[in-house]
Amino acid sequence: MPFPIEAVRAAYPALADGHAYLDGAAGTQVPQPVIDAIAGAYRGGLGNAGGAFPAARRSEAIVAACRQAVADLVGGHPDGVILGPNMTTLTYRLAGALSRGWGPGDEVVLSRLDHDANVRPWTATGATVRWAEVDPVTGELPVEQYARLIGPRTRLVAVTAAGNVLGTRPDVAAISALAHEAGALTYVDGVHATAHGPVDMRALGADFYATSAYKWSGPHVGAVVADPALLETIRPDKLAPAPDTVPDRFERGTAPFADLAGVSAAVDHLAGLVPGTGTRRERLTASLAAAEAHEMELFAVLLAGLETMPHVTLYGKPARRTATAYFTVAGRTPRQVAEHLAARGVNVWNGHNYAWELTGVLGIRESGAVRVGLVHYNDRSDVDRLLEGVAELR
Repeated sequence: MPFPIEAVRAAYPALADGHAYLDGAAGTQVPQPVIDAIAGAYRGGLGNAGGAFPAARRSEAIVAACRQAVADLVGGHPDGVILGPNMTTLTYRLAGALSRGWGPGDEVVLSRLDHDANVRPWTATGATVRWAEVDPVTGELPVEQYARLIGPRTRLVAVTAAGNVLGTRPDVAAISALAHEAGALTYVDGVHATAHGPVDMRALGADFYATSAYKWSGPHVGAVVADPALLETIRPDKLAPAPDTVPDRFERGTAPFADLAGVSAAVDHLAGLVPGTGTRRERLTASLAAAEAHEMELFAVLLAGLETMPHVTLYGKPARRTATAYFTVAGRTPRQVAEHLAARGVNVWNGHNYAWELTGVLGIRESGAVRVGLVHYNDRSDVDRLLEGVAELR
């Protein structure tokens, strides 16, 4: 069955402006059901959780539904879903809590492929850092190096499920297996990966799996998912009167209840991209697999087009990747390329995109490159317009 791209695009009001939204790697547009869910939560009346009145109970129900939705999306347990403003904030919070039990000489293994949000929080713990290096030509993160990087003093291995500029999908399951053999935990950044295909955090071996709803058609809400039993062993800083239960004790301040309703609606939207039956988890798996196939079909056209242009330099050629391209154009800065495309109604990002270590490896940290990220609502016309705009810069 062909991917129903026309129906999918019709759900996104923002696409009516005629622009080619190829900036999905920095955040997706929001479908009407998510907009309606957020507005409906406000219209219905909300109160802080714990109150004796109906508005408070509505907020509590929204939180519970959001935890279940995120758990269904990534294959976790709702009681292990920590909600917060974004992945970066939550990762700093967990890094601080986890490192309380670490001592001098304890180590973390980080990767040069990762977004800085899965790097800097761990360097701030004071642990000794051991680096997994990226092949600068292919953009791959070789698994073999982890056998010599992980040892008896390794406390945590932080790795991305998909690189946010090259799209590289490392063999996270194999890396996790090596970490677990040494008694270390794994912290998997799924912010970029979650939007681009089915996720099973257990199959990945992720002790912690981080994601952000704004990357998959939801509002700006972050989540980290873990086994509730693991969370019971961790004591984060919190206000004295705040709940001490899991996962509540990891969540600081009042939740954005209406936005959490939007997160649940975004998960339901993703589960219905293609017709299907079964549990929401089953529908998500089928729907996101179909969306990934659609994205990669378009991406093949995009890559083939860019590869024929002698004035374009593409970075990375990983065997497994998301539909994300990173390139430069001879004689133009990445910003100039982005501005040229923006004038033609094509939205792309430029710069390092917080891939701080990777752009250093590639030697382009100061200027960065142009990033194009396809998502499920992009179509062939978006790709054609991009290629036409880049060709004009020859």
